[in-house]
Amino acid sequence: MDGETPQRLRIELLGPVRAWRGTTPLALGPVRRQAVLAAMALRPGSTVSHDDLLDAVWGSALPGSGHRVLPSYVYALRKALDPEGTGYEESAIRSSQGRYGMAADGISVDAAELTERVGEARRVRESGDLVTAMARLTDALALFRGEPLAGLPGPFAQAERRRLAQRRRTLQSERLECLLLLGRAAEALEGLAALSAAEPYDESLLALHMRALYANQRQAEALNAYQGMRERLREELGVSPGEALGRVYEAVLRRDDELLLGPAAARPATLPAALPAAGPTALPGPARPRTPVNQLPGVTGVLIGRERERALLAAAFPSDSVGVAAVDGIAGVGKSALVVRAAQESRHHYPDGCLFVDLRAHSPGRQRLSPQRVLRRLLRTIGTADSEVPADLDELTAAWRSATGSLRLLLVLDDALASAQIRPLIPAGPGSMVIVASRRRLTGLDADRRITLEPLETGHAQTLLGHLVGEERTAREQAATRELARLCGGLPLALRIAGTRLQTRPVWTFAHLVDRMADDDRRLGELRAGDRSVEAAFRLSYEQLTPAQQQGFRVLGLTPTSEFDALTPAAMLGRPAREAEQILEGLVDTSLVQQPHPGRYRLHDLVRAHARRLAQVSPAEAGAARTAVLRLYVDAGRSSSDWGSGGFPTGPAATGAFAHWSDASGWLNAADAELADVVGHAAGLGEADLACWIAEALTDHFVRRGRYHEGRTALEIALPQADRAGDRRMVPALRNCMGAIGIYQGEPARARATFAEALRLSRQHADRREEARALAGIGTAELNVGRPDLAVAPVTAAVDLARRLEDEWLVAMALCVLGTAYRALGRTGDALRCLDEAAVRAEANGRPTMISRTLSCAAEVHLGLGRFAEAKELLTRAAQLVEQAGDIPLTAITLSMLGTAELGEGNLEAALALHQEALARLQSLSPLNEPHQTRMEMEIRGRLGRAYSAAGRVREAGQQFRTVLAFPCAGAYPAERAFAIAGLRDCETS
Repeated sequence: MDGETPQRLRIELLGPVRAWRGTTPLALGPVRRQAVLAAMALRPGSTVSHDDLLDAVWGSALPGSGHRVLPSYVYALRKALDPEGTGYEESAIRSSQGRYGMAADGISVDAAELTERVGEARRVRESGDLVTAMARLTDALALFRGEPLAGLPGPFAQAERRRLAQRRRTLQSERLECLLLLGRAAEALEGLAALSAAEPYDESLLALHMRALYANQRQAEALNAYQGMRERLREELGVSPGEALGRVYEAVLRRDDELLLGPAAARPATLPAALPAAGPTALPGPARPRTPVNQLPGVTGVLIGRERERALLAAAFPSDSVGVAAVDGIAGVGKSALVVRAAQESRHHYPDGCLFVDLRAHSPGRQRLSPQRVLRRLLRTIGTADSEVPADLDELTAAWRSATGSLRLLLVLDDALASAQIRPLIPAGPGSMVIVASRRRLTGLDADRRITLEPLETGHAQTLLGHLVGEERTAREQAATRELARLCGGLPLALRIAGTRLQTRPVWTFAHLVDRMADDDRRLGELRAGDRSVEAAFRLSYEQLTPAQQQGFRVLGLTPTSEFDALTPAAMLGRPAREAEQILEGLVDTSLVQQPHPGRYRLHDLVRAHARRLAQVSPAEAGAARTAVLRLYVDAGRSSSDWGSGGFPTGPAATGAFAHWSDASGWLNAADAELADVVGHAAGLGEADLACWIAEALTDHFVRRGRYHEGRTALEIALPQADRAGDRRMVPALRNCMGAIGIYQGEPARARATFAEALRLSRQHADRREEARALAGIGTAELNVGRPDLAVAPVTAAVDLARRLEDEWLVAMALCVLGTAYRALGRTGDALRCLDEAAVRAEANGRPTMISRTLSCAAEVHLGLGRFAEAKELLTRAAQLVEQAGDIPLTAITLSMLGTAELGEGNLEAALALHQEALARLQSLSPLNEPHQTRMEMEIRGRLGRAYSAAGRVREAGQQFRTVLAFPCAGAYPAERAFAIAGLRDCETS
């Protein structure tokens, strides 16, 4: 533009809001001012009333100044947008009779430009020019610079943000469809994978994703994607997929290229017009069988709960190649029944025959079939004379491929052992299909589809029992039926055997059989009927393992948790973790071990019972494995504990399995809710010392995560073992742990009594360390009931003892309590001296929770003295440390204190953000586990209210104070309640 023409104003809304005059960026001010601009810019040429603008930007939280706020905002926006000297009538923002709006001329808005580009792209596409349409869509998408209207407050911005984000996804989808129709399916699939993952309920997007998968020769994945959507919709929304998605699913099943990929992709319906004629020396084609052969076994019984797997096996393969589907799973899971049923349902697609071979990998008393024997049988079946069947494997394979080159066959291979058995048997005729069933995952086989068959879910298992025994009997004993299904682990073989026992013993009830199977050692014995036995099926799988795998399988039956990682068998076997992982992965391939998550493993309940029975044959091996794994839990708890290495003076030496405390903490986190069960497992084995050591070691882990009930459960299991333990320290030590749990559970009186008992016992056993812990605990209890004066003496004694013992954690902890007591008594100088030494001791110990606790306690003193800069410095480091340690309650309270320090320094936005983050962290805890949650939430909301009030957001401040006062038990926390009342009073008078 020439120098005399005003430079054009451009407003960008498809990302963070920005404005430009020519190439000069314009300062638009705070986000609410930007929200006012956006509310007008998205309606160019029209005006908006004051009321509508207020509702759009402030919603129900209207500013105290009401309509007066808008003129000030509009004035500031005009100053920013208009060139200097612009008159009122020429301003970019026009106003009249209580309304504001953007001028229609001379302003470029990226949202309006988006509409123009999209309209042009769609017109071009309707004309059939996909290349240009895709280019226009790419240009339109380039206008987005991130999340539209990013960071703008108010209901209008929120609604427009959703609308524009949805429009962006729609345009991405349209562009990817152009790619697909242009034959660039691989590129389309890359974009669709991420888009589909972000929108799991968008059926139109899934339909396009399925089409792209199909175009990339991934028909099975397309069908799986549909089944996944159907299950999500049914389970989470209670609806079924729509007709449009259903049509795409049917098209994938039919391989309808025209519907899925457009008319240009449809396969030619006829052969080429001319084919070279066969000369006089042309070889005759392979003979076809005179009549199609069907060797498939008959279908017996019902097949329940396998709809998805049947659909995958029934789906057609490319007609120009041989399809291979592999089905694997644990013994007795129903692989043979599935593949036979699927083959029977698909046999009409294979006009030249349906063949079946049992390869006998796990058939007791029957010789396993070699590939040579199978090939001879198959060649005879399709009409090759015995005299023409060679003996050598390579020649047999060549003859088979030659004979089947023009045939369209279905071949079912059941009970395969290895990929090498299968590869020579694959026919050569395009359009043929091979279905292989094996207990092993045949990783060496190039399969187009792989299905790992899982046990039946409880509902389907109960349905199968009802079919076998009768609906009337199951209806009479619904609870017992459900329990029997659980005891059978959803394994069809086990369910059928149990059903057979009930069929043949009509006087038995479900409850009677459940009682007989309740004991793990007897359960496998009950699952036997005639020549069918669950244990025998498992034993055949076990016998196929290598010696290392067999030993690994035996010890896995002894793990104290249902899930485990490679470190568990590594400890039990005395092998490096990498070797243990290789053994585990090998067992996964044999279907004896399941892998629910990457790096996590588990055994089916019945498989675990079988492994445990095998382990009993070698008691020395089993005993060593049990001790090793329990010591691993002792080591993990102690390594991750904030107490540090000096906090556990007795018990076993470290195993060396954990290089850092965070490794041990992560390992324990993975065990999740099963940790208390480990203590029970040790107690059940008669390992009194190990049960006590594990319970003690896990106490700090439970406390840091606010899982106090689990910590108390573990200690209650271990306490009766303490009197039988060889380590006499456990008698007072576990009581000290129980007292600590009581403090955190908000029961200081009960905790004090427990600490007093620990003190008596520690003095009786002359255990100075536990005596110091008990004294510190008594002082903490006194402090928590509001008697800081009575806390000083016992805690001072604890500090003196801990110093003599050189237990840095214990000194730091006791000094923290003492410093807090001094602060409560108004002795701030003494408090800071204690807390300064506590920080030094905590640094020597090196564990993050204790360091952060000392820093937070010192910061609280500084806050009380108005020293906000000092408090902020301490709390910033404390927040980083406590986040690292994973202590959720302490994280929440530390962040909120930091927010108070920021508020004291005048950093209002930082203060609000920190209080809100603290509230979110606290609310991630279960109120059932964290008894202090209400008090802490009242405290944090009170601080948040003060921050809102300081920021002039009186309405939001009042809302926080009212929430505090609305808690049913607010009266139990007078300090927090009084703080909220005072804050609310200030709001009402402001």
